[in-house]
Amino acid sequence: MIKRLGAEFIGTFWLVLGGCGSAVLAANFGGDGNPLGIGFLGVAFAFGLTVLTGAYALGHISGGHFNPAVSFGLWAGGRFPARDLLPYIVAQVLGGLFAGFILWQIASGSAAFASDPAAAGNFASNGYGTLSPGGYTVAAAFLCEVVMTAMFLVIIMGATHSRAPVGFAPIAIGLALTLIHLISIPVTNTSVNPARSTGVALFAGSGAISQLWLFWLAPILGGLLGGVFYRWLGPERPDVVGGA
Repeated sequence: MIKRLGAEFIGTFWLVLGGCGSAVLAANFGGDGNPLGIGFLGVAFAFGLTVLTGAYALGHISGGHFNPAVSFGLWAGGRFPARDLLPYIVAQVLGGLFAGFILWQIASGSAAFASDPAAAGNFASNGYGTLSPGGYTVAAAFLCEVVMTAMFLVIIMGATHSRAPVGFAPIAIGLALTLIHLISIPVTNTSVNPARSTGVALFAGSGAISQLWLFWLAPILGGLLGGVFYRWLGPERPDVVGGA
């Protein structure tokens, strides 16, 4: 179990560092004319690549969840034991927080960031209303996060099914997360992952922290819905417990 939790810690650390790091350090959301800024498209691919690479590197150890909503969804889908939920979630949140801390230390090395942290996309935090990149309402943000996480679970469970092509699951899952970001970055800055949201919210300020409830409740609800729905679609092998 210790090695599995270590893999979840490292995998979630990599996801937050790579995905949120691309938003904070390279996205050029401030529009200052930097031609090297990767923008929303680059951030979407960065998140997908973190999951793809992390799943290939660590999925055989822990299942490659890297996300409390995925762990809940796999439990609801009959793929993950309830007794392991809390240890996995603690490891994931700690990995996200450590990534947020490292990212803050790196970003603080820029004079521009030190003078105005909000210029870096509000430190890649998730939000609605004034914290939404497109100014979307709380209702729109909640619906978006539920639906996107539910579909993420359907894809994860389908890609890791015993009858799915062997060895390709991380590619499908990584591309799914990329697509999810392409759809929902303007709405919430894309969470679908409570550990990802928590990891940067604690460094982004009181506004992000006050809205953090949504980015726990909606993704977990979506994960449960996706897991239950896919379980309904067909019988599962009891020995398949991984996420990637």
